[in-house]
Amino acid sequence: MTNPLGRLRGLLTAVAHTRELPLFPLNTVLFPGGRLRLKVFEARYLDMAAACLRQNQPFGVCLIRQGHEVGAAARPEPVGCLARIVSADMDSPGVMQVEALGESRFIVESTHVAANQLLLGQVRDKDDELAQPVPAEARVVLDFLRTIAAKLPEAGLREIHDDASWAGFRLAEVLPLKIGARQALLDMNDAVKRLEILLEFMRRNGLA
Repeated sequence: MTNPLGRLRGLLTAVAHTRELPLFPLNTVLFPGGRLRLKVFEARYLDMAAACLRQNQPFGVCLIRQGHEVGAAARPEPVGCLARIVSADMDSPGVMQVEALGESRFIVESTHVAANQLLLGQVRDKDDELAQPVPAEARVVLDFLRTIAAKLPEAGLREIHDDASWAGFRLAEVLPLKIGARQALLDMNDAVKRLEILLEFMRRNGLA
């Protein structure tokens, strides 16, 4: 029989571990450690970016599940990635060029729309994956990433890390994957399994 008091305590604990976060739904997936360049021109996002810079706080990036980037607030996927602004320039009035760095992942528990049409989410941290090296059977992916770093500097792979999570997220960025597949890889919490899936994709497409 369910213990009502225990259930109430569980709900209160979950609420205590959530926080409000401004969300930027996009037609892209941001991964931890990834870089995101945005042209911001809607008033709600200009205000959001200014507030994040002023308070040194991140915003949340989520893939759009339903809706559009511009206009009414879109419905986001439930797993997203924190984005911290590392540079911002306003080349012309009302248009801000922003570069942000992906940090940790989060889960959206609920959303509501502010008066300025900015989407706000009650979010909680998604459990971090354990740091572990790339397994021996998947180390070919590190050579692949080194090749990408040398031939495509715009990919931003300045340093190759022998870390299964890092390698998997970078592969998910550079490989020609469908957007839904990228989201599924972000959702996963098993770095080795993610690498196995990506390595199989590379083999099927003659990349490994």
